[in-house]
Amino acid sequence: MPNNMLPTSGPGRPKDLAKRKAILEAAKALFLSNGYDGSSMDAIAAEAGVSKLTVYSHFTDKEKLFAEAIKSKCEEQLPQLLFELSDEVPVEQALLSIGSGFSELINSRESLELHRVMVTLAAQGSQLSKVFYEAGPEAVLHGMAELLRQADLAGKLRVADPLSAADQFFCLIKGGVNFRLLIGCGEALQGTAAEAHVRDAVNVFLRAYRADTAD
Repeated sequence: MPNNMLPTSGPGRPKDLAKRKAILEAAKALFLSNGYDGSSMDAIAAEAGVSKLTVYSHFTDKEKLFAEAIKSKCEEQLPQLLFELSDEVPVEQALLSIGSGFSELINSRESLELHRVMVTLAAQGSQLSKVFYEAGPEAVLHGMAELLRQADLAGKLRVADPLSAADQFFCLIKGGVNFRLLIGCGEALQGTAAEAHVRDAVNVFLRAYRADTAD
């Protein structure tokens, strides 16, 4: 929710912000465990310890709350700071950090279940899949594209089409593992195996886009 839509004055502001956070945390937990249809606004209000009226006062409807919950979940694993290029952090390390966070996010049990729900809803002609994509995957994709654009301008990488390159990067991180998990064939990579997968994907990406003068 944009900052200009939050309470701007009055003694109740800190309490209101705390309630908003509680509602978001409850929504994330229920949407990811029970799906969209299985999570009512009444249940979310009860989980957050607030009234349903309070939920609606912060988030105008269930679809809006769902979008904000997805955005918040993505930002937990992939905070915006990860997509800011720093002179102190080698570009390879930045890519490894993003790749690790993304891999953990998409291969979590909750994320896999949510993706399956979205596929089912899309087959039914629901617009909720579009809401999900814009709030989560698309926002992450554009954040990555901006980092690659910055890396190109700094001469650390050579990226003619940052958006396309960002798409390629995340596809490399997904690999075949994510698809097998989605259809229930196989288990998520753990520990050193997960780290090696991300490292290999980053190395492939850098071989394609590293500038001759890159660190």
